[in-house]
Amino acid sequence: MLISILAMAALAAVFGLLLGYSAMRFHIEGDPIADQVDALLPQSQCGQCGYPGCRPYAEAVAGGEAEINQCAPGGEATMLALADLLGREPVELGDIVEKPKAIAVIDEQACIGCTKCLQACPVDAIVGAAKQLHGIIAGECTGCELCTAPCPVDCIHMVPVPETIGNWKWPYPANQPLAAPEHLKAA
Repeated sequence: MLISILAMAALAAVFGLLLGYSAMRFHIEGDPIADQVDALLPQSQCGQCGYPGCRPYAEAVAGGEAEINQCAPGGEATMLALADLLGREPVELGDIVEKPKAIAVIDEQACIGCTKCLQACPVDAIVGAAKQLHGIIAGECTGCELCTAPCPVDCIHMVPVPETIGNWKWPYPANQPLAAPEHLKAA
């Protein structure tokens, strides 16, 4: 019994050292600009920008491959914050229509438990099981509307969230200091 325990401990130590060495040897540095752009995005993971999520879009913006005006949930405030961060000129939103923040609500009487909305939700804000009533975790719902189209009985509706001081989003991340206006920098 003691030999088995010592053998397992030795194997665990060897594998731990191997993993530690691999982590240091094959470490890849992240792009700090992409990290800052990602912090400004609303993290809805909705794909309305043409990218599968906010992080791929942030990497494309940081690399100069995408415009700063493609985020529909972020709207003008996010576009202006990205322009300020990257030192670019603000651009028109184009075809993007800004919508008020909303969350999904499931009509309990109409839900048939098909699980199609579960599969479509990119942030796992919908809970439920097959042939059971589904529910929305309001705090997790980003309002991306990806769950509404696959629902065969149209029981999912988007309900606007009233803007309060608790859910109002400042267009700059909390950990980023604001730059002083140009006329104050010279003084």
